[in-house]
Amino acid sequence: MKTRVTEIFGIEYPIVQGGLAYLAYAELAAAVSNAGGLGQITAATLRTPENLRNEIHKIRKLTDKPFGVNFAIQRYNGNYLDLLEVAIVEKVPAISITGGNPQPVLERLKGENIKTLVLVSGVRQAQKAEELGADAVMAVGQEGGGHLGRDDIGTIVLIPRVVDSVSIPVLASGGIGDGRGLLAAFALGAEGIEMGTRFIATQECVHAHEKYKQALLQAKETDTVIIKKTLGSPGRVLNSEYTQNIIEREKAGATYKDLEEIISGKANCNYIYDGNEEKGYAWAGQVIGLIDDIPTVQELFDEMIRTTENGYDRIGGIIKKN
Repeated sequence: MKTRVTEIFGIEYPIVQGGLAYLAYAELAAAVSNAGGLGQITAATLRTPENLRNEIHKIRKLTDKPFGVNFAIQRYNGNYLDLLEVAIVEKVPAISITGGNPQPVLERLKGENIKTLVLVSGVRQAQKAEELGADAVMAVGQEGGGHLGRDDIGTIVLIPRVVDSVSIPVLASGGIGDGRGLLAAFALGAEGIEMGTRFIATQECVHAHEKYKQALLQAKETDTVIIKKTLGSPGRVLNSEYTQNIIEREKAGATYKDLEEIISGKANCNYIYDGNEEKGYAWAGQVIGLIDDIPTVQELFDEMIRTTENGYDRIGGIIKKN
């Protein structure tokens, strides 16, 4: 496949793996890159410059293909510059920026030979990212897992709106987990996709507890809810008694301080690392309704490309030029 995304990032297929807090490590990222996409490791949950440097060295032992480092900058409380310097010194091929103002990162990267992606949830954010020099934007609709925009806009409307508003390439995100989603993204004007939840349910996502993967496998598209909406940072998670408790406390007027412990990264890890759904929560998008296996990343790519090609042929049989 050839789009501006594949050309800019030097990849075979325009498929980017999401940052996936606490899960995006070298094993998964390398598998995605080796399959022809852009794998990413997460800087936020590596916490220290030394850890990030070690993970970069590890992924380079596992792949010689391009990869990215994700900076979910809201997790640092502004203290991420040391990690950013590591990524620059190590000359990583790409950096993605999510969850905050990308300006400091993009300004620091000017003049460096590092390609950049910015996650956005609306037109204005996309335009700002372009103004600041981003190479591409990833637009996430309300179907997505993890942190989302505040405007409740679905992917099928958001993508063409963003595509029409910027001149840089747009990747579609939210509700995409197979080749049909990739083909739909192309039809909407996007030049690639970003997937998060679907990559958790793969064999190379070795840090995810088996109970978490099985939950993604067994759940329906109706089995997610939004937490933290009243706090201004909505995120989609698997529905459970634990997450219902968060929602009920929000409805009762709980503040961030009131909820801090039960919405923390530690609570997230209680579920995704330990499988303890009574003491934690797990991010998940509505795409769980489309997940029915736990393949290798290569098998997932093979299926996606095959399905995309078959879908293209089917559409060609429907739409015929005279």
